[in-house]
Amino acid sequence: MKGWNFQRASWKKALLGTGLLAAIGLTGCQVDVGGQTLPSSNYLQDDVQYFAPGPQFKLSREAAAMTEYNQQQQPVRP
Repeated sequence: MKGWNFQRASWKKALLGTGLLAAIGLTGCQVDVGGQTLPSSNYLQDDVQYFAPGPQFKLSREAAAMTEYNQQQQPVRP
């Protein structure tokens, strides 16, 4: 009975070790070599996202609404 538990425990440890090695090997990570940050090994398969440039002034609609409101608030001079 004692031999069976030992055999079972060593089998579990071997399976756990193999799983950890596989997880570490399949995970891409950044590496710092000589002051350079190098990308993971999967950077060639990464999809590139493009964001079109927007207006320089982000609040253009709000500024236009405020100026229109201010013009409406001014009294009309006869």
